[in-house]
Amino acid sequence: MDKRLKGKKISAISLGCDKNRVDLEKILFKLSNYGFEIVDSVDDANIVIVNTCAFITPAKEEALSNIFDMCVLKSKGKLEKVVVSGCLAQRHKDELLKQVPEVDAFLTAKDNQNIVGVIEKLYDLKPDAEKDVRGRIFTNRGSYAYLKIAEGCSNVCSYCTIPRIKGKYTSFEMDEIVDEAKYLAKNGVKELILVAQDVTRYGEDLYGKNRLLELLKKLVKIDGIQWIRIHYAYPEKTTDELLKFISNEPKMCKYIDIPLQHIDDRILKSMRRRMGEDDTRKLIEKLTGEYHNIALRTTFIVGYPTETRKDFQKLCDFVKKSRFDYAGFFPYYREENTPSYYLKQLSEHTKKSRLKKITKIQNAVASERAKFNIGKVFKILVDYFDENKGVYVGHSEFLSPTVDFGVEIVDNENIRAGEFVNVKFTDFDGENYKGEYYEPTK
Repeated sequence: MDKRLKGKKISAISLGCDKNRVDLEKILFKLSNYGFEIVDSVDDANIVIVNTCAFITPAKEEALSNIFDMCVLKSKGKLEKVVVSGCLAQRHKDELLKQVPEVDAFLTAKDNQNIVGVIEKLYDLKPDAEKDVRGRIFTNRGSYAYLKIAEGCSNVCSYCTIPRIKGKYTSFEMDEIVDEAKYLAKNGVKELILVAQDVTRYGEDLYGKNRLLELLKKLVKIDGIQWIRIHYAYPEKTTDELLKFISNEPKMCKYIDIPLQHIDDRILKSMRRRMGEDDTRKLIEKLTGEYHNIALRTTFIVGYPTETRKDFQKLCDFVKKSRFDYAGFFPYYREENTPSYYLKQLSEHTKKSRLKKITKIQNAVASERAKFNIGKVFKILVDYFDENKGVYVGHSEFLSPTVDFGVEIVDNENIRAGEFVNVKFTDFDGENYKGEYYEPTK
């Protein structure tokens, strides 16, 4: 490290999805390996990296707000450099250069690999040849980590900007993924959460055939890894073979996240989704029947262009009948250069009204389902101790951390963050389960 950079501290603001988080953790590792000190608070930093999302309008607004805040700190002399990474920088770099000239560097995906050189240039230093160092500095609390298995997407849904930001679906080499998983295990990770825009398409572009199951079979053999969870399984790729493996393999969390987006055939076709209403209903019947031991999370878009009252009511009836374990709802956001941008739009009032109604339906379903878990004992991975509430917070294999309900556990000398513990659920407040340490009868 050049002497002019010694003692420089770097902090990061992580926004957006878990795939973005993985990229940031790798950036921070490179910087730490070079000699920078990574600090939690921007107040203690010389350099701040704002890792952004640009998927939907609110994400872009949140990113810009954070960027402006950091630029204000820089103008007051409290920061030396502001760097912006992630999807907003990738998608709108040219516009941002004009809009926020105070930012010192905007990183595209290829710049992530040369982050040290980028920082060196900001201080008028000649970049040294960077070593190919690989590792992660974990930014989440808990003994779980996200394992990204692919970049980009080739599904070209009518409302989505991801293919334009990240490009076509690109699977990572299987050996590299397994090596990273082993690295994570050696660093105390007990749960792997596989992420990609579509995990169920893994390998098709790289190997000419789907190799997700082969990858999973390699990952479950890694010592130290006790749970494996997959996020974003597309409905048409959620096969019986995959569901059987999740259902029967002890290390696989009995959990799957399948974004369905809607149930009406006309809307699904307009969205350019590959599975229609009949096949979607058959898939849900499987998951509530033969594979009922697998918890299901899904997401829907409400207020999509041309969605009629009848279409929306069909979706409400579907949600009410299906009784999903967890479901997220998003109002449609009109994104430039997407096919749905040019369709007849619904009013913001209509979208908000529909979002409120369907969320209320699902909340009632989820609360009713949650009551069946009260009094039962679950194996919980303890994530951290909440100083403000005086409780431990964790999650079960049926609850994905940060996106589903949490589990708040009464403080007990037998509980340690990062460890598994048996917890008896005692209550549910609509947002989190309450529980207490359970010691099995000897």
